[in-house]
Amino acid sequence: MNEPARTMLVGTRKGLFVLKQSKSGWKKVNYSHQTAPVPYACVDPRNGTLWASIDHGHWGCKVHRSSDLGETWEEIEAPKYAKSARMKSWADTKALPAKLRYIWVITPGGLDQPGRIYLGTEPGGLFQSNDGGKTFKLVKGLWNHPSRADQWFGGGRDFPAIHSIFVDPRDSKRVLVSISCAGTFETTDDGKTWAPLNKGLTADFLPDPDSEIGQDPHFVAASENHPDHLWQQNHCGIFRSTNGARSWRMVSKPGDTAHFGFPISVDEENPDMAWVVPAVSDTHRVAVDGKLCVCRTTDGGRTWRAQRNGLPQRECYDVTFRHALDNSFGTLSFGTTTGNLYFSKNRGRSWDTIGNNFPPIYSVRFVR
Repeated sequence: MNEPARTMLVGTRKGLFVLKQSKSGWKKVNYSHQTAPVPYACVDPRNGTLWASIDHGHWGCKVHRSSDLGETWEEIEAPKYAKSARMKSWADTKALPAKLRYIWVITPGGLDQPGRIYLGTEPGGLFQSNDGGKTFKLVKGLWNHPSRADQWFGGGRDFPAIHSIFVDPRDSKRVLVSISCAGTFETTDDGKTWAPLNKGLTADFLPDPDSEIGQDPHFVAASENHPDHLWQQNHCGIFRSTNGARSWRMVSKPGDTAHFGFPISVDEENPDMAWVVPAVSDTHRVAVDGKLCVCRTTDGGRTWRAQRNGLPQRECYDVTFRHALDNSFGTLSFGTTTGNLYFSKNRGRSWDTIGNNFPPIYSVRFVR
């Protein structure tokens, strides 16, 4: 039986925290990049390297890595868009020179690709390294997809953003990326060609809600041991696929507690079990009824149960970002925009507070 992770990475508005669990609870063992936002951090399970994206604002986006779990750091050169690359925001009528604006997610490649690292960025470019981060190149097959110029657009930000990357553990040449707003795209030939996989989704903000391109997935996750079972918390509801994203079906209902939100997490061994942290709606991004909860399904989304034990149930205005919920073999943790961090050791049935005074939390990832 797999053991839950005992180390957690918490990326915040003011740096990166490394927490470890002991008999007395979770304790901070390292705090780095204290003056900068850390949108995302993860550990490469192939070699133990810790990766972090840094958003310095005035100084731009940076990439750092650590071989000792954050005790020391090495800055590596962030990727750059070629001078010929162009981008267009929802507010612009003409394309502008592309510029790296945000590094949303970092994802290691497959076990047979020891040097492969992916970066998902705004304005919608996927970067790939084959030498452990020494150099990055833009995956042109996706960047040059014919739909990008006129059907991709920003969701909450000016430009499209790649926030979810899934490498198929059975075939590393098969990669799925999810873009807000465009949808999920798949390559089966190591990035040369890409196709949209958004059938069954709906986007009520589009002239054609059933358009396969222009969908707004907030986050997409797969069951680790059942990679054809994927879930997404979408702008317009919660959706599930049981056929490798070939088609999707909605598993939530407007007006229910579990419907709108940003993060979603899926059980590694039971693909019918998933968790979301709901908010009221796209126009009211706060906890439903002022009561914080995590909703869980154990039957593939047919029913959702709000789990509240240990979470604030009065005058709560928290919301959880797309990367700020994670699970590890029965344990879960999530953080909020007001710096609250919670942990459950029993699949969300009850929650303990790790801390209430963190900076606003952008990402929570267990070290597996």
